[in-house]
Amino acid sequence: MNPQIKSEAPLILRKLFDKAVLVADPMQTIPHFLPQKPAGKIIVIGAGKASARMAESVESQWGACEGIIITRYGYGRPTKGIEIVEASHPVPDENGVNATNRILDIVKCLDEDDFVLCLISGGASALLCSPIDSITLAEKQNINRRLLACGASIDKINLVRKHFSNVKGGQLAAAVYPAKML
Repeated sequence: MNPQIKSEAPLILRKLFDKAVLVADPMQTIPHFLPQKPAGKIIVIGAGKASARMAESVESQWGACEGIIITRYGYGRPTKGIEIVEASHPVPDENGVNATNRILDIVKCLDEDDFVLCLISGGASALLCSPIDSITLAEKQNINRRLLACGASIDKINLVRKHFSNVKGGQLAAAVYPAKML
């Protein structure tokens, strides 16, 4: 290999990495996909490792909004009105359960004139956690730990999580109905 190319490779790779991070930043991407701010009541909900930054981006466009976002510990961002709750990832904890149940409480009172913006990013399947009545959080945590320890793929883990959840597998969308959700 040409010594000059070898010496330039780390710099080129760093520039590529920095560009990829820039174009993936929700502050750069979310505004292009947001509709006009809807009239009436708006609720912003969501979960994931990038969801707090996504909420920050939404409020940079729409102004202060009401809602709750669940993100990983240490991933919080400043928002004007949306509450950011930090919780455990990849094994859910009580903070995630409490915040998820608060989201469910907020959306159950909505009607067809209301609008819900749901911000989901990687990690949401662990952070958005509401175990069904027949399973405890400790049991759900144990199942998660065992799935992670055996090397199960994320799609298999999420398949199992769905069966022990009050929000996965379309149940969150059903809870939001009859409000409009994006």
